[in-house]
Amino acid sequence: MDTDLRALTGDQQWYGPHSSSAAEWPVDALMLAKGKTKISVVLPARDEESTVGDIVSVIRRDLVERTPLVDEIVVVDSKSTDRTAERARAAGARVVKQDEVLPHLPALTGKGEALWKGLAASGGDLVVFVDADLRNFAAHYVSGLVGPLLVNSGTHFVKATYERPFTGADGVVHRGAGGRVTELVARPLLNLFWPELAGFAQPLGGEYAGRREVLERVPFVTEYGVEFGLLVDLLQLIGLDAMAQVDLGQRTHTHQSMAALGRMAGQIMLTAWSRLERQGRVLASEPPAHTLLQFGPEGADLVNVAVAERPPLASLVLEEDPA
Repeated sequence: MDTDLRALTGDQQWYGPHSSSAAEWPVDALMLAKGKTKISVVLPARDEESTVGDIVSVIRRDLVERTPLVDEIVVVDSKSTDRTAERARAAGARVVKQDEVLPHLPALTGKGEALWKGLAASGGDLVVFVDADLRNFAAHYVSGLVGPLLVNSGTHFVKATYERPFTGADGVVHRGAGGRVTELVARPLLNLFWPELAGFAQPLGGEYAGRREVLERVPFVTEYGVEFGLLVDLLQLIGLDAMAQVDLGQRTHTHQSMAALGRMAGQIMLTAWSRLERQGRVLASEPPAHTLLQFGPEGADLVNVAVAERPPLASLVLEEDPA
């Protein structure tokens, strides 16, 4: 990764001392720092039968059986219609159905909902989130993310960074061309309104880890704005110096269609808007629209890009258990 950002001034000086690579966190050294800390890995998964089993198998083989760094692997089955749950369970994960976690609450949809339910269903002091569609997964994705948390008590949240190639329809791989919504929507928004977060190279990446006591104190947007919302909310809660990023190398995953990316962009923009309103930085006479008119080969389609939000899990627990 380019290190030119290390020369920046102001808040972006954060980049150097708070960035590392997975190779700097060898598993043997982490076992010495682990002590009694319990580590959970949570994978939100919807129709990922082709990849979820391999990911779970690697974690179980390398980080549970060979070296007991990870204490539990939880796959949240987000209403899959394929064999996702079966493959994950056979590989050694504990599988929970999204709607069966906290079933007394109204069911919601989206990736953020699965992440929030995974946080509720897991028990680790440190929680690692990993997307279930990765095609080049290795154990360092987990060990690299928990490294700063185990070694540095002042670090509370760690985000992954990586090089994201894009494979075109012709099979040609274009280095660094992945992350289209990141470059066209998320990065401009962060630089405009939360420049402290500009040093995060992959703000929308699905691999990150945090201390449970911190993750339970922030809300989770239920749709694809969840990663953007977490960064902004955690900045306000714990401050930039308590956040870090680790370079995991390269990330290869399933690419979404342009229409799906458009819907994702709309959800991220609404998430950003809600944070600006909450922080008192914008005042509007009426709320933004929650619909997106998209055009394709078969005509126009009006889709809903509204985002719901789950409250901080800690607040829910307090409401249910006043003692």
